[in-house]
Amino acid sequence: MNWVVFDFGEVIVQRTEALPELATRFGASLGDFEPVYWKYRDEFDAGGSDLEYWRAIGAELGSEVDDTRSAELTALDIEGWSRTDPETLALLAELDEAGVPLALLSNASSSMGRWVEAQGWARHFRHLIFSGDLGVLKPDAAIFAALLDRLGAPGEECLFFDDRQTNVDGAIAAGLHAERWIGSAGARSQLGWKSAAGPLPFS
Repeated sequence: MNWVVFDFGEVIVQRTEALPELATRFGASLGDFEPVYWKYRDEFDAGGSDLEYWRAIGAELGSEVDDTRSAELTALDIEGWSRTDPETLALLAELDEAGVPLALLSNASSSMGRWVEAQGWARHFRHLIFSGDLGVLKPDAAIFAALLDRLGAPGEECLFFDDRQTNVDGAIAAGLHAERWIGSAGARSQLGWKSAAGPLPFS
């Protein structure tokens, strides 16, 4: 059994379009808002709560955030990350139909994870694993150990795709095969997958 493991952001879904609207909600320019949005993202994706995340941003931008506002911001943020890539979804469907076991490993908050689990395309994955639930981020070796434990497979039986080279390097250091995501066409080439049937490079 050979597993193929996918990242989520900028792999299955495209980069968020919500930043301008989120900036407006904080009464800030995009130039002021975006660095703060990313500044606290790792803490959020490592298990921080929605309210803690938005309050940290609000504290820097001089804007108070309560529970109601936090929920609104979270919904807007998730919507921004909801645009799937059709060609990637087609690849997932083909691999799944051919019986290739798939898993998802994402640096994402628990709230984002719950949204992903409710999506129709999530059925293609046998396991959905989120850093927010584990309290550890890629490229830490612990998250790859958790992945392999969940899959019940050694690293050499897994191929991992991620858009960030640091995460690819972390996966390789943990004993997995890993490739930087350069789009579904690139992944098909790396997999040797031209149609709904084909060999995996480490079969």
